[in-house]
Amino acid sequence: MTYVDGFVFAVLTARRDDFRTQAQALADVFQEYGALSVCECWGVDVPDGEITSFPMAVKKAQNETVVFSWIVWPDKATRDKGNADVFEDPRMEQHFSALPLDGKRMIFGGFEPIVAVGATGFPPG
Repeated sequence: MTYVDGFVFAVLTARRDDFRTQAQALADVFQEYGALSVCECWGVDVPDGEITSFPMAVKKAQNETVVFSWIVWPDKATRDKGNADVFEDPRMEQHFSALPLDGKRMIFGGFEPIVAVGATGFPPG
């Protein structure tokens, strides 16, 4: 059964290109350790809410943009081992320290897909 790590965070808008470069490098490392796919989505229509919203959840500042991303793994066991290996990889410190975001405001979690229709990027399972 596939497993998905999901993330929402705010990135300095002026550093979009820097973020994209670092995110690509990180995606390559995650794929080396078993991730099937990595997707980073730059917010273009992410409204503020009255009670809650993506911007509110990450305490987005005026000079930031919300990013929604996910990593697809073949299963939770591969994800657990892959994450452990990723965070032991010496390249990670350099990549994480270069990201133009405040990781303390990131929201994240692990998910098991229960419905996946069309071109989802998730293999059947």
